[in-house]
Amino acid sequence: MTDTLIDRRDLAFQLYEVLDTENLTTRERFSEHNRDTFDAVIETADKMAREKFATHNSAADKDEPKFVNGQVEMLPQVKEAFDAYAQAGFIAGRYDYELGGMQLPESVMAACNGFFTAANPGTAGYPFLTTAAANLIRVFGNEQQKTTFLPNMLSGRFSGTMALTEPHAGSSLADIRTSASPTDEGHYLIKGAKIYISGGEQSITDNIVHMVLAKIKGAPAGVKGISLFIVPKFLVDGEGNPTERNGVSLAGLIHKLGYRGTTSTALSFGDDAPCHGYLVGEPHQGLKYMFQMMNEARVGVGFGAAVIGYRGYMHSLEYAKDRLQGRRASEKNPESPQVPIIDHADVRRMLLAQKAYSEGGLALCLYGARLMDDQHTHPDEQKRQEAGKLLDLLTPVIKAWPSEYGPKANDLAIQVYGGAGYTREYPVEQCWRDNRLNPIHEGTNGIQAMDLLGRKIWQDQSHGLQLLMQEMQVDLQAATTDRCQQWALSLSETLQQAVKVTQSLGKSLMEGDPDKTLANASCYLHLFGHIMVAWMWLRQANAASHALGSANTDDERNFYQGKLQAAQYFFHWELPTVAQDLVLLRNQDDTCLNMKSEWF
Repeated sequence: MTDTLIDRRDLAFQLYEVLDTENLTTRERFSEHNRDTFDAVIETADKMAREKFATHNSAADKDEPKFVNGQVEMLPQVKEAFDAYAQAGFIAGRYDYELGGMQLPESVMAACNGFFTAANPGTAGYPFLTTAAANLIRVFGNEQQKTTFLPNMLSGRFSGTMALTEPHAGSSLADIRTSASPTDEGHYLIKGAKIYISGGEQSITDNIVHMVLAKIKGAPAGVKGISLFIVPKFLVDGEGNPTERNGVSLAGLIHKLGYRGTTSTALSFGDDAPCHGYLVGEPHQGLKYMFQMMNEARVGVGFGAAVIGYRGYMHSLEYAKDRLQGRRASEKNPESPQVPIIDHADVRRMLLAQKAYSEGGLALCLYGARLMDDQHTHPDEQKRQEAGKLLDLLTPVIKAWPSEYGPKANDLAIQVYGGAGYTREYPVEQCWRDNRLNPIHEGTNGIQAMDLLGRKIWQDQSHGLQLLMQEMQVDLQAATTDRCQQWALSLSETLQQAVKVTQSLGKSLMEGDPDKTLANASCYLHLFGHIMVAWMWLRQANAASHALGSANTDDERNFYQGKLQAAQYFFHWELPTVAQDLVLLRNQDDTCLNMKSEWF
């Protein structure tokens, strides 16, 4: 069984030949790095993921965390992996040297974290949530909060969570009921219940720092009344050391289809004892602050979906090369040797689809990571602002497209294995179960579609969309070979049709019919996502075509030819599927909108 998580040659191609990540070292923040240091960190991540994370992925799935006497019992390997990740500096990897970080680009950190998620999504969830929670405190917390919590979180002594969802309020955060009452001592007393909180209780770290959304007594109704609080599992002294237990308790564990290694918890705040919370930033700005963490998490979800799909592809590719079954249609001799199933065209179809989805999704997510780097470190202020606008526009797509097509890749991996793929004796069924969460959490893909068409497209007079089209034009014009020019023409024509549909939908929204206009938002997200991934494949095809002429080994030539063939697959098999989306959107089809609940 392969231990390849992500093809290192593909990752190097995407980072250095497509994104020119090495050029980031000319920026002051990354000036102490070079490609060698980037590659060394990536090598460490790959090795650690295989040796510390992948080795208990199946065991953590079979022996999931247990709720015993109000505590969580977990496999000891989970803590060992978390500690190894923290001690290697990965939690603080993107942070300043002064905070114990390595000042690595987001592009490189995203690549590193991809190995850990591919190896073991359940265990990888703990440090990823900790990093995101720490970043919230770093950006919006006061100096005391930073001093108290940041060093402990970045070292891995404390972990972090995102506590938003309540039993009656999932996507509709305006309806949360968790309350916060001010005290004379300066803290707040938190009262309420949260559910589906990943990592909300565990036996890994000395403390858990919950980032909790709650409403201060007397706050405005709806989202304008939501505030953000730090609620630690244990109260801490002036030096950040845990002291007495805070009034947050585990009400129960939730049993999931996949991602079983990450505890999914129901938490009770203030039921058994007073629960102290510390306001982050200004009152009633909590959702605004939390959206930073949520947007980071959404990009992370997309990345995770892409690499779990990628790992399933790696497994099924190896299986297809080794598994002997049947003969080619042209072979009439029944006594001839059986051939590897990869020799059958339909198996190649399924492998090509996985390659297109996984490597295309990875390219999209790495592009998003590069936008993060440009947003924060580009020497040109205008370029920083433009990168931020592009990232804001594309976040729903980066979250949703890979989380839609990563599980599709895993489904195809199961099919390549045949009956064996449906059994727990082989790894691909767990890949699918783990990946099936990604279209749901951190905002369902339906919510992402509504966000894209209902809000993101029109922000700042659609400046983000204009910037995106300018970026795409660069690669459309860079297509020089016959094949790439053909694909560029196909993409350009599809893009023009999408622009016309977008303009029509915008007019409908302005005329005040949002229900009808947004009814088919998922079609728009599919259209937009496929155009984005087609662009990613054109970028890869341009780079591969350019490099192919100077490739001097069979392995290199095969690699670039594989890129071109996968690009062809996407342009021939996938991009044409948006034609139906265009028709439904153009006609503002009302089939779903006009279906009445009593007709079901």
